Amino acid sequence: MHTSFFIAKRYFSTSSKKNLIYRMGLIACLSVALSTMALLLVLSVYNGLEEVVKKLFDAFDPDMKVELKQGKYFAVTPELTHPIKDMPGVAKVVEVIEENALLIYKGRQLVIKLKGVSDNFIEDSRLASHIIQGKLELKNEHQNFALLGAGIQYALSIRLNNFFENLQVFYPRSNKLSVIAPQNLYRTAWIKPGAVFSIEKYFDENYVIVPLNFATHLLGEVDKRTALEIQVTQGFSIKKVQKALQASLPKQFQILNRDEQQPTLMRTIRIERILVFITFALIVAVASLNIFFILSMLVLAKRTDMAILYTLGANPKMIKNIFLLEGLLIGITGTLIGMALAWFLSWLQQKFGIISLGMQTSLIEAYPIKRQVSDFIYVGVSVSLTTLLASYRPALLAMQINIRELL
Repeated sequence: MHTSFFIAKRYFSTSSKKNLIYRMGLIACLSVALSTMALLLVLSVYNGLEEVVKKLFDAFDPDMKVELKQGKYFAVTPELTHPIKDMPGVAKVVEVIEENALLIYKGRQLVIKLKGVSDNFIEDSRLASHIIQGKLELKNEHQNFALLGAGIQYALSIRLNNFFENLQVFYPRSNKLSVIAPQNLYRTAWIKPGAVFSIEKYFDENYVIVPLNFATHLLGEVDKRTALEIQVTQGFSIKKVQKALQASLPKQFQILNRDEQQPTLMRTIRIERILVFITFALIVAVASLNIFFILSMLVLAKRTDMAILYTLGANPKMIKNIFLLEGLLIGITGTLIGMALAWFLSWLQQKFGIISLGMQTSLIEAYPIKRQVSDFIYVGVSVSLTTLLASYRPALLAMQINIRELL
């Protein structure tokens, strides 16, 4: 193997610069480098976009959420909450009741998702950095406040400094009553708008956050909840705390981490990432075809050399290894150059934001980049295997050289 590698290295590095095969080898190495660089950069952009999306949803979604596997409402009892609060790593447990309701302001109306939360919701809340108007508070000594999504504020033209107009919330009663008195068909309550948040379009256009006691009395479910939102102490693993809680809670409950709370979005991002990887992997495979043609030409050009090696005692396996290693040298060199370029260009994008999104309304100015070592490992292994496969057929041809015709 050492002799095969030595000869392959000589063919790769010391060929005449005027030789066509040498020049084509450089082109093949460059094509592999550019393909590898493009693949890693695109994967890094998808990693960055996924990170941005997760940060947006992290402001609204908790670290973990406890809810029923089947059904919606459950009773909050000490037997349920004490094991959660006493679990190491659990920093905060917020009781939540969520339901659709009708919101009316100055005659304008909109169906919204009413989310009632316990008072500790605002403690160390990630929502604080997304408040664009007003103050993050749910109640004071005299009245309750609602936190509105920016889309709801825009749709209903809600003004926080209007002290004479409050929000009116309607929710239908579950029991059947006489239609002679329509007012008995629904419950209604008034609440003052306190602040406006802007996170993401879906949240901004649908959610109104209110105190838990306001929501439970309006919905008629005083002792019921739809979820428990858990914040994990910094430094603890969310997956480990999730696993421990799942083992301690009754089987009818499920615990969802952040990704599991948005399964459709996370699955879509990952599928797109896989499709992009496959697409660019095919481009790398096409670039590797250059190695196939170059090695085939090299076999024809070096037939005399191979015949001499046979007379000196070389066996077919050694001849095959020379060309396999030659292909690997071209592929690995191109891969390493591509990795270095991708790392440098992604660093430039992270540091200076060279390529912008070109949209004034975007949440970020430039394309986000997040490099992952695992991507570089997977791409390196994939390209190496692809170049090895491209080198296999020319190596077999080299084994079939007829010595008598050449000597």
